[in-house]
Amino acid sequence: MSHHNIPKWYNFLKEKFPRYIAAVENLGEVAKNEGPLDGKTIHLIKLGAAAAIRSEGSVHSHVRRALENGATKEDVYHALISLTSTLGFPNVAAALNWADDELKKY
Repeated sequence: MSHHNIPKWYNFLKEKFPRYIAAVENLGEVAKNEGPLDGKTIHLIKLGAAAAIRSEGSVHSHVRRALENGATKEDVYHALISLTSTLGFPNVAAALNWADDELKKY
């Protein structure tokens, strides 16, 4: 996980349950390194999953992390709008709104 822009809640969990968060972070790192996909692609996939479960915090996180791994604004927008036929316009519009919060900072 990027060391800047870490949500306060995540930092609280990390302080309160350090072994638990270390295990979660380790699982994520191991899964990321098990195959050929690059960081940009992985975070765009995770962005799609975050949009699917309507997790605003995860959308924010994976937009930031996709950008840190070389994604462009256009990549993020395309990843999200490509979900319209699967998730429906209202869900995609919500995810685009959350993503735009991060893209404006980029």
